[in-house]
Amino acid sequence: MPGGSARGAYSPGTAPEGSGGGHDGAMAGLDGREQPRGDGRATVSRWSPTVEDEHAAKALELFGDPSEAEVPLPSRPESAATARRLVQVVILRHWGLSGKTTEDAVLLVSELVGNAVRHTGARIFGLRMRHRRGWIRIEVRDPSRGLPCLMPVQDLDISGRGLFLVDRLADRWGVDLLPRGKTTWFEMRVTDR
Repeated sequence: MPGGSARGAYSPGTAPEGSGGGHDGAMAGLDGREQPRGDGRATVSRWSPTVEDEHAAKALELFGDPSEAEVPLPSRPESAATARRLVQVVILRHWGLSGKTTEDAVLLVSELVGNAVRHTGARIFGLRMRHRRGWIRIEVRDPSRGLPCLMPVQDLDISGRGLFLVDRLADRWGVDLLPRGKTTWFEMRVTDR
């Protein structure tokens, strides 16, 4: 594409205005993603992106606000948790958006960060967030020019679902090639309060 952009995939019914594209207007989702709970015994409590915790505020203090400027993070698996917390605190506290938006954005940023950490050989990657009326955009920049690939996913696959999830939950996503590296991004429609 002109300007070094690779066009992202669009979920059904969410293509930008004027794109045509034969979308049927259905909502994208993750049908059947809940796991069985077993026999009713106690289950482990998991971190919830809709309930802000003290670690989210601490991450903002330590690393900076990705809605103001790109935040550099070390390319280590534990940086996914930092990125999730930064996204959480910005969406919930600064932008005042819904828990559902927060939950989806946290999941998707985790997938993009996972790809940057596992597949690019980077020492550092950048996280940036933007909000304009009716939309949010989250970007992960890394030094690799290798393009991510959306692979078909089977029901029993235990890995390779990252971009599949991005494709299903984001309204738009894509990759912008840079002189040194790339930015992988997704956008979601939001209801501003």
